[in-house]
Amino acid sequence: MISNERSWPHLRRPNPDNRSRGQAPYDEHRPPVNEDTLKSVELQVERKFFQFTLKENARGRFLRITEDGGGRHNAIIIPLSGLEDFKRVLNEMLKASDETPANPGPVPEA
Repeated sequence: MISNERSWPHLRRPNPDNRSRGQAPYDEHRPPVNEDTLKSVELQVERKFFQFTLKENARGRFLRITEDGGGRHNAIIIPLSGLEDFKRVLNEMLKASDETPANPGPVPEA
């Protein structure tokens, strides 16, 4: 199964009459997009599982980051053109985390 062929029953289908709002009608008969997987890496952090998948389709290359934790499934897609910026921001966050002391949390009452 191609990943974009999944049906998500919790998603609402757009109203086909939304043309007045500038939205295209939903077409559930559109063909799936063929995607080639170039590399895939899985990572577990505490109780969450992350999958990083570098893919390519007719529109170009992209990174799909999928999170699965506690029965919830979320994904973001970053086009190849944005990966360097994503890496820069992630490095900035790591640097800020290293420079900022951790909050010890509330002090227990005696």
